[in-house]
Amino acid sequence: MRISVIGCGYLGAVHAACMAKLGHDVVGIDVDPRKIGELQAGRAPFFEPGLPELLEEVLATGRLKFSSSMADAKGAEVHFLCVGTPQRKGEYAADMRFVDAAFASLLDSLEPGNVVVGKSTVPVGTAARLADDLAERQLDAVLAWNPEFLREGFAVKDTLSPDRFVYGVPEGEPGSRATAALDEVYSTPLSLGTRRLVADYATAELVKAAANSFLATKISFINAMAEVCEVTGADVTVLADAIGMDERIGRKFLNAGIGFGGGCLPKDIRAFMARAGELGADQALTFLREVDDINVRRRIRVVELTRVLVGGSLLGKRITVLGAAFKPNSDDVRDSPALSIAAQLQLQGADVTVTDPEAIDGARQRFPELTYEPHFERAMDKADALLLLTEWQEYKDITPEQAGRFVCTKNILDGRNVLEASVWRAAGWNYKGIGTP
Repeated sequence: MRISVIGCGYLGAVHAACMAKLGHDVVGIDVDPRKIGELQAGRAPFFEPGLPELLEEVLATGRLKFSSSMADAKGAEVHFLCVGTPQRKGEYAADMRFVDAAFASLLDSLEPGNVVVGKSTVPVGTAARLADDLAERQLDAVLAWNPEFLREGFAVKDTLSPDRFVYGVPEGEPGSRATAALDEVYSTPLSLGTRRLVADYATAELVKAAANSFLATKISFINAMAEVCEVTGADVTVLADAIGMDERIGRKFLNAGIGFGGGCLPKDIRAFMARAGELGADQALTFLREVDDINVRRRIRVVELTRVLVGGSLLGKRITVLGAAFKPNSDDVRDSPALSIAAQLQLQGADVTVTDPEAIDGARQRFPELTYEPHFERAMDKADALLLLTEWQEYKDITPEQAGRFVCTKNILDGRNVLEASVWRAAGWNYKGIGTP
């Protein structure tokens, strides 16, 4: 099929490349000419494993091109809206300006029979509103909503081989047209067994918000249990193993640590609360406020644990933070708990050095006052404490003997509970985990 992808940020760039990989002719469109130039040259403007190789492969076939002109969307049969919905400044609600602007710009390029497919995470009611705008133009085009479920670090795999598709379509014949078009777009993964669910607009819009709210709740739950474990002497990792054996609960996302971050979970649960309030259903989601509060509290707790680790005062202490991205295999520092903790330590008088394999440039833009060192061995030099806050494999592989050659004092806080405590303690380190004795 001929496909346009409007918005070539994280979601759009990955989606465009993957649609070309599936055999479609794709044009990716974005208002940022610098981003378009990078993508057209086969360079991803962000770190995502497997994406540079995929871009190089599909650009060579001629099935993928990038443009900064919306006019190049003309001629496509299916148009995917993949623009961002960040949190509004000073509010919880999602900022819909970019979605609305992209949709308005696309209208002039639509032709009879076209299908417009929203993939952005939007407040419930957005699809119905845009469908009404489309109907007023009498273009014989139809709108569908097809939420994305990408995990950063696994986005290419999640697009080519997702665990499910959800189609939000209107009732009647136009709905059948939208379903048929999406089935053709995704014919390869569907033929390989990917499950498909067809729903109304509102349900499709709620799926992403509800899924992220559940995952955030699960993370905050185990972090709340870590707080209880710390005052009782219990071990949260064993506790998580035990309750995770219950098939109704499961072990995934039950890892205590410094909390969640990134560009999805924090802003999505806040936008969900805001939209529920607008609709008069705010009481249904009051628990999400505590989920958010627990998550923020973890960062404060790590600062306090670090203070204890270095003897009661942070003033003048040299702290090395291993990790700036909100998760490994990503350069995303949006709402990164690791960076937030580093900044708070600096404000309280510590001399903080941050290292990360991929996220230093983005981190420096957000917190220029911190010191950055790309080589983690040099970053550990003369440190009074190491804080492992993003579980990159190279940090998990550090041995106590290796780290001991560089630090001034053998203190380590394992903010992700990924190191073997007994090994580090046996090597003479003062080791502190999260929610562990």
